[in-house]
Amino acid sequence: MQCLLTGEAPRLGVVSFMDMQYEWQFFRAGEVDQVVIRTGQDIAHIGELDQKLWVALACPTRGIEFDSATLDLIDESKDGRIRPPELVAACQWAVARVRDPQVLADGGDVLQLHSINDATEEGALLLAEARRVLELAGLPDAPAITLAQVQERMASLQALRFNGDGIVSAATAEGDGALADLIGRIQELYGAVDGSDGVPGIDRGKAEAFWEDVQALQTWFDRASELGCHLQPRALALAAAEAVNAVQAKVDDFFARTRLVEFDANARAPLNPTPEGYAALGAQVLSNASESLAALPLAAVTGERSLPLVQGVNPAWAEALQALREQAVLPVFGEALTALTEAQWDELKTMLAHCQQWLAQCPATPLGAVSEAEVRQLLGSGLKNALMQLLDQDEAEKEHALQAMALEKLIRLQRDLLPLLNNFVSFSSFYRREGAAFQAGTLFLDGRSCDLTVEVSDAATHSVLAAMAKTYLAYCECKREGQKKTIVAAFTAGDVDFLFVGRNGVFYDRAGQDWDATIVKLIDNPTSIGQAFFSPYKKFLRMIEEQVAKHAAAKNDVVNASLGDNAARLVTAPKDLAAPAAAPAARKTDVGTVAAIGVALGSLSAVIVGIFGKFIELGPWIPVAILGLILAISGPSMLIAWLKLRQRSLGPILDASGWAINGRMNINLGLGRSLSQTARVPVNARRNFADPYADSHGLRNSLCLLALLAAAVLLAWRLHWLDAVLPASWQHVPAAASAPAVTAPAAAAAESAVR
Repeated sequence: MQCLLTGEAPRLGVVSFMDMQYEWQFFRAGEVDQVVIRTGQDIAHIGELDQKLWVALACPTRGIEFDSATLDLIDESKDGRIRPPELVAACQWAVARVRDPQVLADGGDVLQLHSINDATEEGALLLAEARRVLELAGLPDAPAITLAQVQERMASLQALRFNGDGIVSAATAEGDGALADLIGRIQELYGAVDGSDGVPGIDRGKAEAFWEDVQALQTWFDRASELGCHLQPRALALAAAEAVNAVQAKVDDFFARTRLVEFDANARAPLNPTPEGYAALGAQVLSNASESLAALPLAAVTGERSLPLVQGVNPAWAEALQALREQAVLPVFGEALTALTEAQWDELKTMLAHCQQWLAQCPATPLGAVSEAEVRQLLGSGLKNALMQLLDQDEAEKEHALQAMALEKLIRLQRDLLPLLNNFVSFSSFYRREGAAFQAGTLFLDGRSCDLTVEVSDAATHSVLAAMAKTYLAYCECKREGQKKTIVAAFTAGDVDFLFVGRNGVFYDRAGQDWDATIVKLIDNPTSIGQAFFSPYKKFLRMIEEQVAKHAAAKNDVVNASLGDNAARLVTAPKDLAAPAAAPAARKTDVGTVAAIGVALGSLSAVIVGIFGKFIELGPWIPVAILGLILAISGPSMLIAWLKLRQRSLGPILDASGWAINGRMNINLGLGRSLSQTARVPVNARRNFADPYADSHGLRNSLCLLALLAAAVLLAWRLHWLDAVLPASWQHVPAAASAPAVTAPAAAAAESAVR
């Protein structure tokens, strides 16, 4: 308890003797022991509960049915996820600021002032801020404060000139144009900071960085004379040093080449561009900014120690040499020379060496090129004091703003902490069917309602992991007034014969809004053992229907083709048709064909009678045979369904949505029936069973089928009885006496008929 009062983080994995004294209660759901959290003491000791007993170890702050503002207050890392240390810290923070933790379990968004623990410094500040908010609202004697009152105070605070966020904008200057321009300049150069009201501005750090850089520039300007840079004015010295720095490397390279040619005239050709080099340049698109052109010497190397500054210079360096001539050569030598000797170049570098050193020490700031006069004007304008006063006045309200935010956090935790724990540490809200945070709403489709629906961002990605849940899942795209979202619904009861991609339904979110829902993806799994029992027969019937449909379609195509051919012959036939031929004589009945058909029917009936005879011979074992036949057909399907139903779990569905589920969270048959409920007529409703559109032949056909089956069984039993009763001599009748002889022509006809 000491860590709860001091606000220190619990040491996970270390359980002391005092920690073991708290008595937890657990309930069994989803084949997992889950802790009961319903009192303030449960909330106060939540940090002591072994995290192996937590149902979830992480949950997202978006995509669940929970107040995202409360989750954002708990999410200290601001990564969009809530983890156990953050949830434990929120519980400890709230417990430390109330007198009795039970108020956190009682809930509600009305905080009684006497519930605040003013014995601590944090609690005393909270109580003072609550009374201040009530006083500003015109209720100084109110015993309680509501979340709406705190939010109204924070909204009004944001509208004030000084709202306590420590950020000022150009609008904060209120008519002071110079100060507003300065704030805008700092914001542009040093970056903006968004205020709590959404208006960008600058904070104290940005302002101090600006004035530090301005002061550093002033110090740098004052150091020019100390370094021996006597060229006046200083702006001219700065320009001269920059002009020399821009070309110093290329000028030194040029004079080095001239000295080498002076040493040996044979070096002249290699030190100048070759015709092949110019040919390569000619194949390019050239400009004064071309790197290949800038790589050439400043001028042609002739051996004379003189660098032309106007004529005969490399075009890529013409502007830089012109700047050197105007900004360095002219101020130092008093005239604009058209050529510069090596001795003059060395003298120029010597005179500007200190200026170059001073220039190298120029502080690098976002201010860019700022003149000394502008720096002095900024420091002497008094804008610095005015800006700092604005920040001081805004920060004076900062403590009130922080306490108002803390007061809002405490009221939110009082309202939402217990429901969050029952949707994180345990899933009691889900198993009590009270509406869990991850349940997006209810889907009505195919004559049933599905309560286990979860919002997903990407069905393809989600389905990879969710398939391990061994649950029949339907991904639906929901649309409403131009908005779209995707949900996954678990069908945990009933048949799935008429669920297919493209089927439409209605989805009701937790706010009661209706969405058009369309199935876009299915993950097939059994929903019950009964559904698995009939599955083989349904598949067999579907196969027969498909084969019959294919055969009928093929015959229909043949008939249509034949009709088309006959119609074409009638159209193209000659008009003077010959007289119709005499009708052929009536064909006599072929006795051999009739005999062959009789033999075939006799053989078929013999097979049927034989099967029923063997079946009747089983006697009292007939039910066992029927049961064995049924098990042989439906047994494998039922076994597979039983194995999958035992593995049906909620975990993979939530893990794919960003949760970290710690337990199995099985969905057994009882829970599955409650999550997917089929349509049922109310018990007290009156029903009229007379259906004017019912199939009138259905009952008659069923009775006829039963009569035929009964006749077949009776016939088989009768034959079996005759075999047992009649004398053996009657049963062995010679073949010649029992059936008439079949002549050769009749046998041939019978064989032809069979073929």
